[in-house]
This record gives sequence, C-alpha cells and structure tokens, in this order.
Amino acid sequence: MTLEALLVLLQLGDGLFPAGGFAHSFGLETYAQEGRVRDREGLEAFVTAHLEGAAGPGDAVAVALATRLAADGDLAAWSALDARLDAMKTVPEFRAASRQMGRQTARVAAALGDDGVLASIARSIDDGLVPGHHATVFGAAAGRLGAGAEAAAATYLYSTAALLVGAGLRLLRLGQLDAQRVLAAARPRIERLAADAARAGVDDMWTFTPALELAGLRHASLEMRLFRS
Repeated sequence: MTLEALLVLLQLGDGLFPAGGFAHSFGLETYAQEGRVRDREGLEAFVTAHLEGAAGPGDAVAVALATRLAADGDLAAWSALDARLDAMKTVPEFRAASRQMGRQTARVAAALGDDGVLASIARSIDDGLVPGHHATVFGAAAGRLGAGAEAAAATYLYSTAALLVGAGLRLLRLGQLDAQRVLAAARPRIERLAADAARAGVDDMWTFTPALELAGLRHASLEMRLFRS
C-alpha cells in the first residue's frame, strides 16, 4: 500500500470525518440504560459481539467488495451489493444510521476530488436510486482513491470499534485509558476479520446479532436518548 492510500484510509476512518457516526451507539445506549453494560469488560464484550456478528461478516465484506468494484468502475455491481446490504439491515434505526452515514460519506468524498465514479454514487444516493450504505460507500471511496480491499476493511472495522468506544465514553463511567484498552484488545480480531472479508464473496455476507438487534428496537422507546440509535 502506498503512503497516499494509507493517508486516504486514515482520513476516511478518522473520527473527524463528517459521516455522523458520533450520533449513533447501535444499541449500546439501550444496554447502558438497562445496566447490562457497566464497565470496560462489558463494553469490550459489546464491541466484540458487534464486530464478530455484524460488522465483520457483513459490513466489512461489503467494504472489501465495494473497494474492488469501485476501483473497476463497475457501478451496476456496486449498486447490487448496496441493495443486498440494505436487505440485511432489519432494524430500522440501524438501517437509517448506515444510510445517513453513507450519504454523508459520499457527499464529502465526492467533494474532495474530481472522481466521476464517486460523483455518480453521491448523485444516485441523493436522487434515491440507491440506499447508499456506509460500508459500500466507504469501500467505494477507498477503492477509487487507491486503497486495497483488506486495508479498507480493517480501517472500517477499527473506525466502527472506535465509534462504539466513543459512545461508551459518553454513556459509562469509563476513563480514556480503559477506552484505549478496549481498542487494543480488538486489534487481533479486526486483523482476522479484515483478512476474512478480503477473501469473501458476496454470497459469504451474513450477520447474526439477535440480542443487539433487539436492543436496537428497544432504543426507540427509551424515555431519554442521547443517541439516534
């Protein structure tokens, strides 16, 4: 991977990138309010479940595939992949969060340069022609800007873990050191899941996190909410 591609991934995965992920907890707020996640160990278990059951076998595979499809300029196949991912996201809040983050990522990525493929993706999302999920848009931006599939998947997974840990810092009595310990513990898992994602095909995409999905459904009925999901 070139240094330029590395810098692209660092920018796309950075918390300062305006994708809007800071507004979402993907069910963690429900777990925190119910007292099921209270400390570093609980947060680490939550992040692990999300990575192993959803982000790794589902979103990261979509990232890796989208990276290659966008690099080849295959917008038809990219759109089909995006539609498949949309069908896999059954929790309304999670689906809306992924779409919102994808839309923002597409707009910013298209505005940062003069790439026809990214411009077309952003336009299709704004026109309602495709859902524009975060994983597929993230992969498209990474692929068009020179990043490889495995590195893009690893970056996406790390940024997902960081998003959840950031939510944990606002919801739990958790210090910065413990937050970094959670992220450090996730590194070997992210490495393995990214490698698996890079080898996977579209028929290998799956998710299975029923408890997290139920937490996402209960989130809408919480009396007080800091996050949108």
